[in-house]
Amino acid sequence: MAEGEGPKGRVLIIAGSDSGGGAGIQADIKTVTVLGGYAMTAVTAITVQDTKGVHGVWPVPIEAVLGQIHVTLADIGADVIKTGMLGSAPLVEAVAEALSAQALLTPRVIDPVMVATSGDRLVDQRAIGAIRSELIPRARLVTPNAPEAEVLTGKPVENLDGQRRAAERLLELGANGALVKGGHIGGKVIHDVLQTTTGEWIFEGPRIDTTSTHGTGCTLASAIAALLGQGRSVPEAVEQGRDYLTGALKAAKGFGQGHGPVHHGWLIDDLKR
Repeated sequence: MAEGEGPKGRVLIIAGSDSGGGAGIQADIKTVTVLGGYAMTAVTAITVQDTKGVHGVWPVPIEAVLGQIHVTLADIGADVIKTGMLGSAPLVEAVAEALSAQALLTPRVIDPVMVATSGDRLVDQRAIGAIRSELIPRARLVTPNAPEAEVLTGKPVENLDGQRRAAERLLELGANGALVKGGHIGGKVIHDVLQTTTGEWIFEGPRIDTTSTHGTGCTLASAIAALLGQGRSVPEAVEQGRDYLTGALKAAKGFGQGHGPVHHGWLIDDLKR
């Protein structure tokens, strides 16, 4: 971004493709666009995926991923970078190196995608270690759910106190902010814990009774990225991103025979009324 320019809402998304359209790059593009941002992509993997599960994964060659990152940043630039599915340690390391070389000061939202809603594992153990050492440090925000936070921090995340301890550990690992989500923790009320280097915020809301939960993590992280890219503060972006996701869950159309997608376009539907 040139000196004197304000944020333009440009979001570079580095993540995998979901053929079912509910998660991954597809969810990211829909979310960023609906919220007024401009989405660019570096596709890391092609998945054969529907609401019932992941039926196949084809990694994109690392050189191709790096090429996508290079040309989009060199030509269009980015106000925020959002990462999702990065399936191998060499890819994580290559992406981290590319961002350090070309977008060192650009805020990063790191969604440590590890397991699909269906339960399918999306990354290997070495990649988890690389995410911890290469991407969490300097992240503007890392957005793990409870199981992901346990893996990344080694701390149990079974209640609100566990979420707070995990968030503290993520800051110790070098993140500037951590949002430890509570959707996987039982109870009628969901708590999400946000900690940054300047404070703590606890968001809560009723659990929505739906099976259409595919892509919720991707959607929330991309909503936050889109809002950060338009100048919101981290707490504001998290609060407004959660509101957007809540509306998308409530408006889900029940597609598919498994965990259906949320309805990313619900705000557009509201405008049509």
